[in-house]
Amino acid sequence: MKTNIVQRRQFLKSTAATGIGLLILPSGTLSGANAPSNKLNIAMIGTWGRADAHFGAISSENVVALCDVDENHIAHAARKFPKAKTYVDWRKCLEQKDIDAVICCTTDHTHAFIANWALNRGLHCYCEKPLGNTVEEARIVRLNYLKNKHKLATQVGTQRHAKPNFERVRELIKDGAIGELTDAYAWGNRQLRRSGYLPAKGTPPKTFHYDLWIGPAPFHPYNPGYFKGGPGMNCLSWNMYWDFGTGQVGDMGSHTIDLVWNAIDAGLPTTAEGQGEKFNPEVSPVELHISFDIPANDWRGPIRVHWYQGGMMPRSPKKYIDLKRIGHGAMFKGTKGYVICDYDSRILLPFGDDADLTYHKRRTKDEVIPPLGHFQKEWVNACKGDLKTHCDFDYGGKAIEMMLLGLVAYRVGKKLDYDGAAGRVTNSAEGNDLLRRQYRPGWILNG
Repeated sequence: MKTNIVQRRQFLKSTAATGIGLLILPSGTLSGANAPSNKLNIAMIGTWGRADAHFGAISSENVVALCDVDENHIAHAARKFPKAKTYVDWRKCLEQKDIDAVICCTTDHTHAFIANWALNRGLHCYCEKPLGNTVEEARIVRLNYLKNKHKLATQVGTQRHAKPNFERVRELIKDGAIGELTDAYAWGNRQLRRSGYLPAKGTPPKTFHYDLWIGPAPFHPYNPGYFKGGPGMNCLSWNMYWDFGTGQVGDMGSHTIDLVWNAIDAGLPTTAEGQGEKFNPEVSPVELHISFDIPANDWRGPIRVHWYQGGMMPRSPKKYIDLKRIGHGAMFKGTKGYVICDYDSRILLPFGDDADLTYHKRRTKDEVIPPLGHFQKEWVNACKGDLKTHCDFDYGGKAIEMMLLGLVAYRVGKKLDYDGAAGRVTNSAEGNDLLRRQYRPGWILNG
């Protein structure tokens, strides 16, 4: 049995490296990465809430491990995958020898840990957003992936990216529908107000391993208020607190800035600055505006990128356009007009007497970017094919590194100069220190 496992894993890695996908033999049987004997062995870490969205995509694979700090959540997933081994500590789960790939659906403050440990063990990894809670975390995971991209498939869980409108917006921007791009804006209107960490209240249920839930974060006493949300919404009970999350920057900000990121082919910013409500050392801000200088690339000049949240908004280009009616959206400004969009739709607004759109190099139907397809299955197929996904740890890692740098600038209260190659703030010792955080003893990011 052990020999079969080794042979199967070697086959999966070799087909991924060479791009082999599916072969049809004369008998009609399947061979290659999608054959029944070559299914992925998947570990699901975090088995409730967002995890449910993966059940269908991985039901045709071998789910061999389930891990969650809540034993009731494990039981929830075990009804779907009864043959899987079960764990409450993800560190022990990742030592299981027959795992090929990991899906991480845990709390934000453990994402970078699980993703990095998975990469260190040669495992493909799908990680729900955000990829990290600090600039350093995002960089460590991204750079680790880049060392292993020839053999590992990764995906950050910004699943809205699969909506066709993302590519339609990209085409308008790249093909000159608004002339030369100068600025890009994204925003979200969610407002979750918290005053500070919750006081100690009650005791954790016997089936809930609270100390493992805290994990690498500083210890805070148990309070059921951190866990009052339902499936898929529980994060709203804890992600506004600095030690557990990054508020709307890491939550809906990850999804909405993706509308911009997909269109601008950006590297890392050279500056960051932020303004918003008064800094609270326990709770991330509701009102916030962060902005960045993004260098030029081979098809556009330097641009300015903005993120707004909690009611702060960019100025509308026309009085008759109410941007506040778009809960989560983006806007692109060029020398000839604007594109305004949400996840599913877009508006092209030319301006100026010479905005006749003759400069817009409209694509033929054959040149339109093809649909992504099923977001989770793209990663599953990549693990057994060419390793390529739309939101790998390089693409998603740079996007969240930029956003997290904006939070640092907000906390410092000044415009920061950033050396993206070195991952260093060059004009503020305080800002440079805030790129990282301390972890509880026993918890190692690069394990």
